[in-house]
Amino acid sequence: MTVLLNRNYVTPEMNKTLAGLSDNLSQTDIKIKYLDANFPFINGFPLLPHLSHNDGNKLDLSLVYQTLDGQITDHSKSISGYGVFEDVIEGEINQPQKCLSGGYFQYDYPKYLTLGQINRDLKFSEIGTRKLVLALIEQKEVKKIFIEPHLKNRLHLSNKKIRYHGCQAVRHDDHIHFQI
Repeated sequence: MTVLLNRNYVTPEMNKTLAGLSDNLSQTDIKIKYLDANFPFINGFPLLPHLSHNDGNKLDLSLVYQTLDGQITDHSKSISGYGVFEDVIEGEINQPQKCLSGGYFQYDYPKYLTLGQINRDLKFSEIGTRKLVLALIEQKEVKKIFIEPHLKNRLHLSNKKIRYHGCQAVRHDDHIHFQI
């Protein structure tokens, strides 16, 4: 679907970064599943819903999921890969609620972009998603990684590249955004 919608364009540098990421993950069972890159209309022109995906240097990746028996899969929980959130559990920072309570209605907007839920029996893979983020961190070209604070804490991730994107954006507990 990403290709059909013409949203798969990245810069040569981002393509090289993806190849490096793929190499880092080659000895694991994790397959990179990108969701949205850039629309090649005019450099600097974003295509909704992503206002920042406007230069080929930003990419959204699917979280990593596993089957009920623990097998890592490259399937998603929605047709688009967006909108099925890994919600906050007790004791975690509830940033989505803080943003929504603060009037940032667009924060959970991706729930309208699922194009339908599928694979309802999949579970969020903490181990697989952590491996994916750690592999992203290892890529020297990667400057920023956006993932929701509760997932950052749950996955025990700590690196200056991992940042909070703010309430003016959309939540990042259904996908990972990174940029070079």
